[in-house]
Amino acid sequence: MSKALKLYYDLMSQPSRALWIFLEKTKIPYERCLVNLGKGEHLTDEFKAINRFQKVPCIADNQINLAETVAIIRYLAREYQVPDHWYPADTRQRARVDEYLEWQHHNTRAMCAVYFQYMWLRPRMFGKKVDPSRAEQYKAQMESCLDFIEREFLGGGSRFIVGEEISFADLLAACEIEQPKMAGYDPCAGRPKLTEWMARVRDATNPYYDQAHKLVYKIAPETVPKPKL
Repeated sequence: MSKALKLYYDLMSQPSRALWIFLEKTKIPYERCLVNLGKGEHLTDEFKAINRFQKVPCIADNQINLAETVAIIRYLAREYQVPDHWYPADTRQRARVDEYLEWQHHNTRAMCAVYFQYMWLRPRMFGKKVDPSRAEQYKAQMESCLDFIEREFLGGGSRFIVGEEISFADLLAACEIEQPKMAGYDPCAGRPKLTEWMARVRDATNPYYDQAHKLVYKIAPETVPKPKL
């Protein structure tokens, strides 16, 4: 019998990795539907019929096709039996998870992705040259964001962003922060709290975390520390 839930994804995509890890860890039955971004499969008419935004990840579940990772995780938490810590029922804890999920759009995601795209993706896909001054600007913006996470989200003594158990906020954040490693940047350098927290997220979600990041670790240069697989 075919599974009702379908995940459309590419593990080069940070939020795709987060949702894939989440689904594997929670054992929600789903069908894997790989969309190769490098081949432009997200730009086809066939995929547009599934996701009008033509991006990954997205899901198809019974009568709904849904895009946007934060919307998807909220939907899955409502519709499926998942451990409460991923998206807590307690309104105050959920509010804190939501606070990060809303903040990250223009911060963790934007800053890490822009740096990665400018330093690694654009030169390889489009032959664009890197302007050192612009590269330094993007790096400074990303580092300011990472320092804020180190200080504000991880500086309170809790093991995770919200309390003592992992939530989807942690998983989404970690997957974004892994991305600049492919461009030769070590986000953990000089950030001990971030380093310890990244290790806790990985430990809490393995073996799926390492499986999802296998290509990231392979592409990252030797100058960037990465776990042994």
